[in-house]
Amino acid sequence: MKKKVAFYTLGCKLNFSETSTIARGFEDEGFQRVDFSEMADMYVINTCSVTENADKRFKSIVKQAQKVNPQAFVAAIGCYAQLKPEQLAAVDGVDLVLGATEKFKITDYINDLSKNDFGEIHSCEIEDADFYVGSYAIGDRTRAFLKVQDGCDYKCTYCTIPLARGISRSDTLQNVLKNAAEISSQGIKEIVLTGVNIGDYGKGEFGNKKHEHTFLDLVKALETVDGIHRLRISSIEPNLLKNETIDFVAKSKTFVPHFHIPLQSGSDAILKLMRRRYLTNLYVDRVAQIRRTMPDACIGVDVIVGFPGETKEHFLETYHFLNELDISYLHVFTYSERDNTVAADMEGVVPKNVRNKRSKMLRGLSVKKRRAFYESQLGTHRTVLFEGENKEGYIQGFTENYVKVKTPWDPALVNTLHDIRLTEIDEDGLVRFEFVRSEVRV
Repeated sequence: MKKKVAFYTLGCKLNFSETSTIARGFEDEGFQRVDFSEMADMYVINTCSVTENADKRFKSIVKQAQKVNPQAFVAAIGCYAQLKPEQLAAVDGVDLVLGATEKFKITDYINDLSKNDFGEIHSCEIEDADFYVGSYAIGDRTRAFLKVQDGCDYKCTYCTIPLARGISRSDTLQNVLKNAAEISSQGIKEIVLTGVNIGDYGKGEFGNKKHEHTFLDLVKALETVDGIHRLRISSIEPNLLKNETIDFVAKSKTFVPHFHIPLQSGSDAILKLMRRRYLTNLYVDRVAQIRRTMPDACIGVDVIVGFPGETKEHFLETYHFLNELDISYLHVFTYSERDNTVAADMEGVVPKNVRNKRSKMLRGLSVKKRRAFYESQLGTHRTVLFEGENKEGYIQGFTENYVKVKTPWDPALVNTLHDIRLTEIDEDGLVRFEFVRSEVRV
């Protein structure tokens, strides 16, 4: 009988790509992968440390596994496992905790899967996390997350990622292209590029600071891989998103007109406290350049509310800045204190009820922005890639510029591309459409 292993991933697309690669390693060792809700001999939880909730959820996920199989071996890996290994090892039921470098060798640390009295820790000093492990995730049949870069050399005052993932380092261009070809050979239509700071791609390509390639080189090379219908850039720092990259995407046959650009604050004073590497004028320039070259592009924005020192005036500055900016949606994060960060010791702590109120205001603005963007797209001709899930009798998909559409469920549409015309916004906020041609596009 094959041993069974199940995985639970918290956090970002990068974590999902790494979980997928680690899972394939288990399959190579003769394990059978099952869903986390099923009976398994081992449960692996890939943790995140970006938000307070991700930390708190860990205990409930361990309990969830134990409820299904109290005798199962439970391992914790990922960012939180690197930052707080003792804390995770002390959680009842946890048998193994692996840090940043050890997680990719997890099968080396397991023997007979018998339970431990105490969680066993194998965690490196983060300075040792200086080598690169490539990975990609195939979560469904339509889209794959391809990791191209890891770690970060930036020192933003609120962020634990450099402590959890180490220095900025990149996959070799040759390996990225090999992984992209592997993904496309499996019939997957869209690849999403992911990493901690993907605009920094190239640095650490040879295990040191020397590098031959830039993010623009990467983008140009991926354009040449056969069989990929769509390439999407997940998130890129505004100071690293160069005009040359924007111009290339505008002319590209495979890169789609969708950018996600972290802002974090619309107040220059707060950006300086955060030690971000740009001010609002540069951000305005990036958005303007995208709009000049791709008027229908979707532009998403990350923003943090309630950072220490953020006064009512600073927040309103952010609100008005975003309200006037021609963007499509927001990802709003409520600031939460993280140990061993500069911001945790800053003065001017914003009360939690105020943080929550500001967060609610910006989430309301995001709804308004997305609605306005969708309305601007009505009547236009787009291409949709349909997803694989039946959601209450409907199949959903995304256009190249990230408009979410729906139509009555038809399994024949799964993982197919179609030319459509957007017609109206449904009461749930998704967009209805009509087929321009009935046959499958590719």
